[in-house]
Order: sequence, then C-alpha cells, then structure tokens
Amino acid sequence: MTAPETWQKSSFSGGGDGNNCVELATTGPHIHLRESDDPTTQLTTAPATLAHLLRTIKANRP
Repeated sequence: MTAPETWQKSSFSGGGDGNNCVELATTGPHIHLRESDDPTTQLTTAPATLAHLLRTIKANRP
C-alpha cells in the first residue's frame, strides 16, 4: 500500500501546528487516519466503513 503524501487536519482542530488534531489522507480506495501527536500510528479503512462509524457516532450523541 502506498503511503499518503498529503494529510488534512480536522476543521475542529483549529489553526496552527498544534498536536491536538485528527488528520486524514487518501490513497486510492483507502482512507488513512492518524493523531497528530503520534503520526507513525495510522488506521486504514474504506470510505463506507468510516461513513458508517460517523453515522453511528452522530446517531448516539446525547
């Protein structure tokens, strides 16, 4: 699998180069996620799987 070259920060992370954000990148059909304070640890998933996770989280908000 090809390593991502360009990472995007979450819009909820604010500006600057702080280490308190989630970053996303894509390579072909894969989505990669990492925490900026530990960029060597990455999760890789498919778009449909991530979308399902996000829908579930939103549906279960208090």
